[in-house]
Amino acid sequence: MEPDIIDNYKQRAALASQEADKYKKLANTYSLLRLSIFVLIAISIYFAVQQDSFSIVAMSFIALVFAFAWLVSRQSRYERQKQYFDDLQKVNLNEIASIQSHANIYHDGSRFAAEKHFYTADLDIFGNASLYQLVNRTATSTGNNKLAKWFDKPSSKETILPRQDAVKEIAVKNNWKLDIQTRLLFALQHDANQLQNLFKYLHLSLNMPGEKWLHAYSKIAPYLFTGLLVLAWFFPVAKLAAILVGLINMGIVFSKAMYIRKADLIAGKIGDTLANYADVFKRIEDEKWQAAYTVALAGQLKTGQTSNKIKELSVLINKLNYHLNMIIGFILNLFFLWDIRQVIAIENWKRQNNDSLEAAFNVIAEFEALISLAGLHINYPQWSFPQIDDRPGYTLTADKLAHPLIDAGKRIDNDYELDDAFKIDIITGSNMAGKSTFLRTIGINTVLALCGAPVCAKAMRVSVITLISYMRIKDSLNESTSTFKAELDRLQMLLAAVEHEPKVFFLIDEMLRGTNSVDKYLGSKAVIEQLISKKAVGMVATHDLQIAHLETKYPDYVRNFYFDIQVKDGEMLFDYKIKHGECKTFNASLLLKQIGINVEAH
Repeated sequence: MEPDIIDNYKQRAALASQEADKYKKLANTYSLLRLSIFVLIAISIYFAVQQDSFSIVAMSFIALVFAFAWLVSRQSRYERQKQYFDDLQKVNLNEIASIQSHANIYHDGSRFAAEKHFYTADLDIFGNASLYQLVNRTATSTGNNKLAKWFDKPSSKETILPRQDAVKEIAVKNNWKLDIQTRLLFALQHDANQLQNLFKYLHLSLNMPGEKWLHAYSKIAPYLFTGLLVLAWFFPVAKLAAILVGLINMGIVFSKAMYIRKADLIAGKIGDTLANYADVFKRIEDEKWQAAYTVALAGQLKTGQTSNKIKELSVLINKLNYHLNMIIGFILNLFFLWDIRQVIAIENWKRQNNDSLEAAFNVIAEFEALISLAGLHINYPQWSFPQIDDRPGYTLTADKLAHPLIDAGKRIDNDYELDDAFKIDIITGSNMAGKSTFLRTIGINTVLALCGAPVCAKAMRVSVITLISYMRIKDSLNESTSTFKAELDRLQMLLAAVEHEPKVFFLIDEMLRGTNSVDKYLGSKAVIEQLISKKAVGMVATHDLQIAHLETKYPDYVRNFYFDIQVKDGEMLFDYKIKHGECKTFNASLLLKQIGINVEAH
């Protein structure tokens, strides 16, 4: 199935490249036309000087400036369309890279990594070559945070099931999904604090003195100045009046330069960004939704007409930015007091709309996280959505469960069953036989299941559980912590979690390795027996066969599983398949022999 999906992405990328080339040529054509306008402006000034005619200068200059502005607008439109198709190509090529090598242009979530978290460090949830890197398609900082929270702790059944329906719905709208990713790709390169700065700005009033009379005069000014220019054509004496009004207009604009700069400092840099977001809001609002989760999210935007409001603000800010072109800015301020008009319009918009903006952007973050999960369903259609069990016991059953971060051609799947019960499973086995990988396979798929994503399995059923892992325990020079002390801290955290967290499921890999073998066995046995007394549930992987004897003492609570090897002609063969019972074959001596160390049996 994956080759078909990859071919689909390749076709999409090729079409996007063709469209980008087309709009690049159009943009270049309009760029040349703009150059010709400059030449015409120079010619008009030359003839005006020759004829000594103010009217020729004024009228031709104005006409050519507006022609220039129109060409700028058209060129900008084609450049935006070229950028869209360039980004669409990047998005499709990224999906191919993700399927083939788990590469990703989106953030890998390293900033969310926490060594002391219940499970994220041990299960490779964040950082390089992590689950987050595989899944993430969120470009905004709020989207990054949203997806990280979904991976950080389990959701309730009431949240997971509607989220699954939303993910399935988005997965059948791959055109829409890729379009949204494309329109948000710009956010990868933007300052993470840009939107937060905008929210702060929208809640602060500019308090520009004389706003009311300036607003009134800015409406009259263009008619007054244009009328005087027309009169100057027939009555030369009106020329002085036109010049005087022009100077007054520019003087007013310069007198409010400080307030214009304040508005421009934050708002002026985000006009195009808001236009992009407005397009995203519009695509969400216009899409036909059926899943309750997506209907509710889109409804928040439709009720407040979010896309129209954001677009309105974007237009106002981009109009303010016209002053960045000195020629156009001069003409607009001369006629319209342009900067003052736009600053007042932005202030009026802020007074009417600043309350609901943050909630609207949270909807985009939610959709980005859903899109990320939907990408798994599209790229790996053989994965399944788990059932969520709410019976009183612990349920974690899986058919052909495999590790999602291992290449599909190399990973080995396993079946596992814990059905509405309270059990501790002891997993013994040889070095490199697959014990640790199996524990991580259970853990990472449970993280996917409990956030609403599909899992790397033919089928899965799981309770809403709180995962606690004990795997990569290491010392810390910065904290003056030995390995054994770090293990004790982790055990303390586990035992406290069993007391206070809901439905803890633990994953322990080789307990108390930082001490001698006798203490290790006695300590491990004591910990497991204490966990049994607390009716805790989970898995313990160990090389210590004596731990497996706990099944005899607690036959209704402890189960034994193992991973083994087969030795054929002096070579070790691993099948990485979990089996019931205790392991009888170990390989440390063989491994040592392969590096030139012979172990004598006594």
